[in-house]
Amino acid sequence: MDTVLKFTSQNQGKDRVFRAAQFACALSTHLLRSNSNRKDLVAKLKSLEANLNAGRKVFRLGNTVNSIEAAKRSMQLSDRVLSLCLTAANVNRALYFICDNVLWAINAGLIRGLDKQSWSTSASRCYLLSLIISLARDFYVVLQLMVQRAKDKQFRREMMRHLNEGPEVAEAVVPHLDALLFLLLASLKSHPAVALDTLKNICDLFIPLDKLGIYSSNAGTVAFCGLVSSMIGIITYTKPSLSIKP
Repeated sequence: MDTVLKFTSQNQGKDRVFRAAQFACALSTHLLRSNSNRKDLVAKLKSLEANLNAGRKVFRLGNTVNSIEAAKRSMQLSDRVLSLCLTAANVNRALYFICDNVLWAINAGLIRGLDKQSWSTSASRCYLLSLIISLARDFYVVLQLMVQRAKDKQFRREMMRHLNEGPEVAEAVVPHLDALLFLLLASLKSHPAVALDTLKNICDLFIPLDKLGIYSSNAGTVAFCGLVSSMIGIITYTKPSLSIKP
């Protein structure tokens, strides 16, 4: 078990770099698709994107075990809401990786007779559920931060000073909306790890939504969101202080 966890830990950084490169190729392909002089380059980018995607599947072969172990750890958290959200998200992530591994085996010719499209749809559904639950966890953490921040007397004085500087803004919009936005932004600014994780999950959400046909986006939008998410993943991997905990 420790060997598998060590293997997946070592490959996480490589997977994130490959993921960023894959979406960068997809975005470039979308931007150059109408340029007749770049047909050869577009073909090469599509080929590179496919190879990067195949390489990433190898890096993720042990991630199911890693997700299961993460689910076991999250079950021990004292905060029941966090425990429920993280456990459910990790279980769905484990199911996603199982489907992803089966798809890799089908593409590699190791398994025959299975419906590739069915497994791909199941993988997207598990991925979508994992992201939705992860976002619920992010919103819960943000709400907690906002409540804690609102109780701080010094912050309340700063907020009142901000509102007094432009009272016409607060009166022109919905009452207290300006104060709520000020509180939200201040909470996220003081906890960048939460802000980055929320942004990452929102960007990732477009990928399964598009694949499942729930909310169709063009290839450029999906690629851009995937690239932003991948860059955040690389940043949080290289700087663990920016990674949300637990």
